[in-house]
Amino acid sequence: MQQPAAPPPAVSSPAVTVLEARALEKRFGTRRALADVGLTIGRGELVAVIGPNGAGKTTLLSILAGIVDADGGIVERHVERIGWVPQRLGLYARLTVRENLETFARLERLHEVARRVDAALSACDLVERAHDRVDELSGGLRQRTNLAVGLLGDPELLLLDEPTTALDPRQRENFWSILTRLAAAGTAILYTTHLVQEAERYADRVLVLADGELVFAGSPDALAAAVGAQGLDFEEAFVRFLRTKGH
Repeated sequence: MQQPAAPPPAVSSPAVTVLEARALEKRFGTRRALADVGLTIGRGELVAVIGPNGAGKTTLLSILAGIVDADGGIVERHVERIGWVPQRLGLYARLTVRENLETFARLERLHEVARRVDAALSACDLVERAHDRVDELSGGLRQRTNLAVGLLGDPELLLLDEPTTALDPRQRENFWSILTRLAAAGTAILYTTHLVQEAERYADRVLVLADGELVFAGSPDALAAAVGAQGLDFEEAFVRFLRTKGH
């Protein structure tokens, strides 16, 4: 008896695009910060932006967040709710965690402040610290409070600039457990980091900036493969890649 044909393999649909940028240009005086940079990010993706100091990483995120204007190019935001978590903490030290969140929610003229604050506290594992003053918190808890501010608007896209720079390994692990939960729930996350191991461990894709130019976009494994460095330490592969590009 002829066996029935096997069903065709399932084809996964591409992620729904939440943000596109094309041909971004930015100068500060005579210094070129970005040159012809383009990217896309899809729903639920974790995308890392890595590169040497002064590569343009913070400038790129600031443009995507709408904080800084580009000198050229196009940014298309396909979602309305975008969260921004800057590297520098912008919290009120003498207010409690909850009071900070309530203050920022009102400054943003958000509705249902109590519900939004409760949701952000829960998402960032801060419920038990809600009534602690910020100046009494550890660095890791302050950074989680900073993240909670960025989540008040229930963002579909979250932009973070060097979010774990000042954290110890345990604090970084706690912070990333929060971000990976958000991504699994569908939030698109784009972050800069100089800790390239975080890009290797957590990112679906990495974008490499050098001297304002986007010189690579792909998976961490693909970056290592591009310089024949599979199996080597990712940081070593990254440095080798930059050297092949003259940086």
